[in-house]
Amino acid sequence: MLFSLGVNHKSAPVGIRERIVFAPDRMDEALGGLQRATPVDEAAILSTCNRTEIYFRSEASHPDRKVLQWLGEYHRLKPDEIQPYLYRHTQDDAVRHLLRVACGLDSLVLGEPQILGQLKEAYQSAGNSGTLGRQLGRLFQHAFSVAKNVRTSTAIGSSPVSVAFAAVSLARQIWGDMRPLTAMMIGAGETIELAARHLHSHQVGHIIVANRTVERARPLADQFGAEIITLPAIPSRLPEADILISSTASPLPILGKGAVERALKARKRRPMFMVDIAVPRDIEPEVGSMENIYLYTVDDLEDVIQENLQSRREAARQAEEIIEAQVHSFMGWLRAQNAVGTIRAFRDKAHGVQIEVLDKALGMIEHGKTPEEALTFLAHTLTNKLLHDPCHRLNESARDGKLHLIEAAQTLFDLPGSDKPTDKFGS
Repeated sequence: MLFSLGVNHKSAPVGIRERIVFAPDRMDEALGGLQRATPVDEAAILSTCNRTEIYFRSEASHPDRKVLQWLGEYHRLKPDEIQPYLYRHTQDDAVRHLLRVACGLDSLVLGEPQILGQLKEAYQSAGNSGTLGRQLGRLFQHAFSVAKNVRTSTAIGSSPVSVAFAAVSLARQIWGDMRPLTAMMIGAGETIELAARHLHSHQVGHIIVANRTVERARPLADQFGAEIITLPAIPSRLPEADILISSTASPLPILGKGAVERALKARKRRPMFMVDIAVPRDIEPEVGSMENIYLYTVDDLEDVIQENLQSRREAARQAEEIIEAQVHSFMGWLRAQNAVGTIRAFRDKAHGVQIEVLDKALGMIEHGKTPEEALTFLAHTLTNKLLHDPCHRLNESARDGKLHLIEAAQTLFDLPGSDKPTDKFGS
């Protein structure tokens, strides 16, 4: 059976999630330990800041209990410290959960694409560790395929819902063509990086990254060919900024009304678009009342975000329909695996009969029989040998009243349903 077991941002607070994160450089060790300590046959671990999940296959009774025990021991936690936050899924529910995760339907930000890359890393780690077998490997590949299908056939990813995207969307509405513009980014964190990425994708002319330390800003600047300045240099460079996006952890405002007034004067009253993403705010609120200044805060971006979220919710409903069909498809493949051994044994037996009868037919020709006689023997004997056991079992089934086996044979061999009780005396 297939299982998934874990916690995510909906089931557990960050204080719990951070205690059961698996370090990427120790994933091989963790997977090996899991397989040695529990009765799992296949396993993969997905571990991000928002979720830790173990996907596994096992034919043992209640293997999830052993997996939970191992999870607690690995992270030096008692199982009852994790238990209240844990969710478990088996078989089709486990398949459905993985497909929803891959499509971004279970993410903190609905439809976000990063989780798919993280799933691919989990798949790669399990493959490298030798814990990924036929069924789990096929399930992950199926999840990747479904996620691609959902991305191309729905609008789940066409309306980004991050604060950074909303900020850049507003800038485009105000400025239109961004190629002649200069953008100043204050800070060097994740939100600033995302905003810079969106600006870069829209071909903004120049990016200036202002940060407390040059070293912290360099990786960001290198990505987008940006210029780096320190925070004290902001006032002198502010007149160049057509767009300003700020997100720092400063407890006090970085940009005041006086500095902006001087920048506007130097710009000859050309407008400036500003977005203050920081909490507490980086830009003094009074700046927003100035002429030719368009200042937006996180709260102001909420309308843009909610509009795009609604678009994603509609796409998510379409995605759920696709996922349901694909769960059914995968479970059909999984059930078919139960017949693989029987089909192989049946083919091997038929092949053995074929070789045996063919050898006898060739021996007849060597001993002077005509090809026609040998072929007649081959056809007659091969047919009888292949049909003998099934016919014998069908007769036994009829005598024992096992009519369901007769009906199964009619289906297996595509026969008309002609087995009806007959009266041999004609009464």
